Amino acid sequence: MDFSFDADQLAFRDSVLRFAKAELNDDVIQRDRSAQFDAQAFKKCAEFGIQGLPIPTEYGGSAADPMTVVVAMEALGYACRDNGLLFSINAQMWSFELPLLEFGSEEQKKKYLPPLCRGDMVAVHAMTEPESGSDAFSLRTQVQRKGDRYLLNGTKMFITNAPIADAILVFATSDRQKGPAAISAFIVEKGTPGLVTTHHLDKMGLRTSPMAEVVLQDCEIPLENLVGAEGAGSAIFTSSMAWERGAILASYLGTMQHQIETCVKYARERKQFGRPIGRFQAVAHRIANMKVRLEAARSLVYRIAWLKQQGKSAVLDAAIAKVFVSENLIQSCLDAVQIHGGYGYMADFGIERDLRDSISSTIYSGTSEIQRNIIAAMLGLPKVE
Repeated sequence: MDFSFDADQLAFRDSVLRFAKAELNDDVIQRDRSAQFDAQAFKKCAEFGIQGLPIPTEYGGSAADPMTVVVAMEALGYACRDNGLLFSINAQMWSFELPLLEFGSEEQKKKYLPPLCRGDMVAVHAMTEPESGSDAFSLRTQVQRKGDRYLLNGTKMFITNAPIADAILVFATSDRQKGPAAISAFIVEKGTPGLVTTHHLDKMGLRTSPMAEVVLQDCEIPLENLVGAEGAGSAIFTSSMAWERGAILASYLGTMQHQIETCVKYARERKQFGRPIGRFQAVAHRIANMKVRLEAARSLVYRIAWLKQQGKSAVLDAAIAKVFVSENLIQSCLDAVQIHGGYGYMADFGIERDLRDSISSTIYSGTSEIQRNIIAAMLGLPKVE
């Protein structure tokens, strides 16, 4: 495996860094406090080409290879301090754009992918429900065939981008007794009668990424809004998670790199007992451990990109990376707060915001417990309960 970058990738990374530093960091502290999504920054990212990175040129993207995509997302995580904005972008790319690209009809691709790449639309998928999170395939949202229409009824919970979404990829079952085999995926557009986005959900972190409950009440959609075949929902979801669990973590590599540089600078300048705190072993070792975590995490994430580029399965590797990167991200955020002491606890310095934003990383896209179950199963162990 060769994770070195060619000249074009390095140049593109530098352009992403310059763009993000110049365009994506306005009023982050205030927007975090007020839980305000930055629609203008989202549009700027699309115009720069972020949302279209993995999408073929015929659908408005740039057809970037997986390694280049990861390079770009890591650079965004480093230079953009708005983790919520990046989370919303990732949610659209991996839970709607890629499933549509892999499973959608030609008509669906031509209709939705170009405006998504341009930033003229926002989209996401809706799988999680009030009573089915980790046990995703036990969902209760029902679909019935009704002539030339599908009828959807159910409730989805914790749906990122829901308050601003122009299209939602909704997963529903035609028969709960049949389990995953009866699950299908459907595109539901904003304004469809019966689609209701309820109250905004107030979160601990990633506050600039909007989230809400989605209710479907006798929601009728045309047959052409089915993505893939009937019963293909579990395959669509599994495929999108393999992408999401790897690519969404790339942004956090940039966050971890930024934290290390911030902590090194502070440890060199901050003095206690007449000397820089970086001379104290307790501080120096924390920063050294942050570097160890970053390099190990980077290897895992880039391995997923390499496997994808080779056309190989990355399900096991994505589960491993999801556990390791998310849990070590949180530990590095805790270390950064500890190194900065009282200043790390203050909102104006942004250190505590990274910590709040990191907590959910062990929950979304499959909890750490679910990832360990996947790893155990793929090692050939008996089914874990």
